[in-house]
Amino acid sequence: MPAVWSSSSLVFQLLPRDTSLPGGSCYPETPHCLEEAVTQRHLTAWRKLLPRDTSLPGGSCYPETPHCLEEAVTQRHLTAWRKLLPRDTSLPGGSCYPETPHCLEEAVTQRHLTAWRKLLPRDTSLPGGSCYPETPHCLEEGTDKNVLVTVHLRQILCYGSVRISVPEEQEAGVRVGSIGSMFPPLYQLLTQFYLRVDQGTGDVYTTDNRWLYMATHSRMDREDLCPDQPQAGECIVPHDAIVGPEAELVKFMVVVEDINDHAPHFDNTEIHLSVSEDVAVGTSFLLDDQAEDRDMGRNGRLQYHLEGAGGFFSVTEEEDDEVAIFFLVVRQGLDREKQDLHEMTLVATDCGFNPLSATATLFIKVTDMNDNCPKFTLDSTQKVVITADTPRDTVVARVRATDLDLGPNAAITYSLSPKVSEWARELFSLDSHTGLISLKGDLRDRHSGSVSDRGEEVVLKVLASGPHCPPADTQVTVSLLPAPYQKNGIKIRFIAEHQNQMIVLQENQPPTVLALLELPGDTSSVRGSSYLSIEGEVPFSLSLQNGKYLLSTSKPLDYEMKSEYHVSVVMRGGVGEPTAQGFPRREIQVRVVDVNDNAPQFLQSHYLIDIEENNPPGASLLKVRAQDVDSGQNGQVTYKLGRPSHTAAAIALYRIDQNTGQLTVSVPLDREQQDVHRLTVVARDNGSPPLESSVMVTITVLDQNDNAPVFLTPHFIFFIPENIPPLAQVGKVGVSDVDAGLNGEVEVRVVNSSVGPFVIDNAQGTLRCMADVDREKQDRYELELFATDNGRPSPLTSIARVTVFIEDVNDNQPQVILPSSNLSCLTISTETTMGTMVTKIYAIDKDSGLNSEITYTIAAREPPGTSPSSHHPGDSSSSPFQLDPRSGNVTLAQRLMGKDLGMHHLFIVVSDGGKPAPLHTTVWVNLLVNNTLEPCHLDTMPRSLPYTLAQTPSETPSEMPVCDRHAQLILLLGLGMMVASLCLFLVTVVLYMKQRKRSRGEQQQRGVHEENHIPLRIPERYYSEL
Repeated sequence: MPAVWSSSSLVFQLLPRDTSLPGGSCYPETPHCLEEAVTQRHLTAWRKLLPRDTSLPGGSCYPETPHCLEEAVTQRHLTAWRKLLPRDTSLPGGSCYPETPHCLEEAVTQRHLTAWRKLLPRDTSLPGGSCYPETPHCLEEGTDKNVLVTVHLRQILCYGSVRISVPEEQEAGVRVGSIGSMFPPLYQLLTQFYLRVDQGTGDVYTTDNRWLYMATHSRMDREDLCPDQPQAGECIVPHDAIVGPEAELVKFMVVVEDINDHAPHFDNTEIHLSVSEDVAVGTSFLLDDQAEDRDMGRNGRLQYHLEGAGGFFSVTEEEDDEVAIFFLVVRQGLDREKQDLHEMTLVATDCGFNPLSATATLFIKVTDMNDNCPKFTLDSTQKVVITADTPRDTVVARVRATDLDLGPNAAITYSLSPKVSEWARELFSLDSHTGLISLKGDLRDRHSGSVSDRGEEVVLKVLASGPHCPPADTQVTVSLLPAPYQKNGIKIRFIAEHQNQMIVLQENQPPTVLALLELPGDTSSVRGSSYLSIEGEVPFSLSLQNGKYLLSTSKPLDYEMKSEYHVSVVMRGGVGEPTAQGFPRREIQVRVVDVNDNAPQFLQSHYLIDIEENNPPGASLLKVRAQDVDSGQNGQVTYKLGRPSHTAAAIALYRIDQNTGQLTVSVPLDREQQDVHRLTVVARDNGSPPLESSVMVTITVLDQNDNAPVFLTPHFIFFIPENIPPLAQVGKVGVSDVDAGLNGEVEVRVVNSSVGPFVIDNAQGTLRCMADVDREKQDRYELELFATDNGRPSPLTSIARVTVFIEDVNDNQPQVILPSSNLSCLTISTETTMGTMVTKIYAIDKDSGLNSEITYTIAAREPPGTSPSSHHPGDSSSSPFQLDPRSGNVTLAQRLMGKDLGMHHLFIVVSDGGKPAPLHTTVWVNLLVNNTLEPCHLDTMPRSLPYTLAQTPSETPSEMPVCDRHAQLILLLGLGMMVASLCLFLVTVVLYMKQRKRSRGEQQQRGVHEENHIPLRIPERYYSEL
């Protein structure tokens, strides 16, 4: 955005030095008074800018001060300003006078600055030497005519549009932006809070904040920096910096971007709700206990679902003013009598790329509705026998109805049917709450004379009524026997343990004799025609032994099936008809005592749970639950971690509440160390001896992107020949990431790809060369590899160095430096002594090693006065010069004589030591043997001569004069040798090209083999002695 100019300054009175200064502390030119170094020279320079007789605008301050401009600019001010400048002066900006606030409040562009500079003479000493006079401001008001304003500007540039976005929790040293493109160097942050700036480039990097003793985090945390904006809005942290050579103060904004670094959190790990059982399907209830997530945006938006709801409930989302509200919805009809408590897990998951979740246990209690009425069992009809001498208030029988509802809805009221006779109502009473039927009248007083020998029966029809329910009914038949037959009642003698006429028997006992029963025995007629039997289907039996009956259990009793039995033993006639005495009976109560015969049973056979690694310590995983159908202590269950998980490692990682079965993790988990944990949870009851059962809990640790890619080595070194073909493999680049999925997928690239023609083949994990490389131009390449994974919310990176050494190939011919050309000529005096070095041949080869070792050879000589037709090839005696093959020194091999006068031409072949074939360069060395050392000139190249290679330097040259009569023969011989040499050369080239092509094919095959089978192995041919 455009710069906005502001400033700070002080106003002083210009008084003589001996005048008492205002405040009595300093002169106006001192830095303390001016805040910056404003000297007297500044004040003087400012005064020189305007003529002394200039009428000042407003009469109170100089027109250059903004104080005059910030106030109401009157016509008088404008007129005064116009008088200060020539009429033909081009005004800054071209649209308004420079004194108007409009020009100052708008952006001061370079055009304005240039125009302002033109208004002043070039030799004007500017205030402070660093700014132009159009910038000062006068801040003090109420000054008088003697007040002059001392102004020194400090520009404060507010760049509100300069924004740097920084993802929170960045590691130290990560570049997040730059202010270098907006401001000139140098750069310095006033407050280095989580950030630092490179003073030279303006690049902004994250930094470690551990040195701040008040800091709660070593990295930038959005939730701590902007605690008032946890869910919406940007987290903007303003930063001040000093930039430029003039130390300008700038302000830029740092936007801290949110990452998904906070998991949802429930305040309560258990949520309890109550729902009526008659609620309609589709009814929704607001979830008040919702989770919270400190992240913002999609990272803080939550979704809910239920686990273990059994299809009865679900969670739906609705938006109200862009705020998500979650409801619990009933999906199936509820029946409290079948299941009064629904336990499930409420899972809250955020919407981040790597979603985080939290769980809470949801308990839904189904409240009762009056949807059940009292009922009697099918075998509730009773027959009771009493004698006429039964005392009053004796309980004759008890009726019992059941109502599956609870509380007031289950209240039952018993009453006698209106059809019951008045006589029966006078004899018996019915308790409306307990259902007890008692004898109310005295049978002997009223009915002893009317009871026949066969007795009488009273039928009592009992009704059981509930709220808003039709009554249920049952029937009790009471047989009245005369008093004389009381002695003929059934006698009992208990054998098993008994209390208060009740037999007590432990469950699971084998068939056991409980009691001995006898018939009434005063007349033989009764014994002969009567027998005892048990009414109803009960697990008991009677056996007759010696005229007596043994009452026994017919099978082991189970307390969990039924804890109390009422056994009715009835005396019947011999053929099943009632005897004269009616149906005498005996009610025997049997109570079953519970024993610890049931181990706790888990509700699930296997528990599975997922949790992300790096979890907070103490995070809840799940709650296991086991039930024990035994009673009392036998049914109380405790939990513990059992073997094989009950080891030191498991104890350090996990905890389980022995009473609730809540499983928690004690420390942060690391998926890279172990991705699946299997625990054994044991449930044990408190019986004696205790019984237990176990269940397996499998905990899968989900991956987070918490591991950066790792290179096999921080510095790779490869060797390649300079003639390596395009796309050939340079070497294997080993990099790995121990994270899983996208978090572990790594992509490598060359950061400084402009350095050389190298790219990364991520499919093969290799570094490849894309183009030709020339060792003579660059013998090594220093590359920087940047590896990044595909993790979310922010990828992690690592860096490695690669050095590629280019091995030399003999691809450069020797280059002759001396002599500089084939026309170079050197004069040799005849007085030169034998063995003197007369000249030097110097050549270089850009290759290295053996490829750059040079040898020099005289291929042909042309003595003075000879011609191609008269010269013998290989004649060394015609030249007095010899050549050192190593140094290239040309020395005088014999004393010069008169016949040596003239121009000597030496045809030199310069060869390197390259393999398989050396490269050559030729040059003519022209030596003029003369009596005087006059300059030597050569205008034409020596003629091409047929030649053979000269003798080796160790041989002593001898004179081989050329005879004119042999000239024609020598010419023909030379031509033939040249043709043969050309043919041999062509054959050699063809063979060399074939060999090179075959070598390149073998090299590529070996490269492919090394790529597939020997990662990171550098072929031996790539190495050279360094």
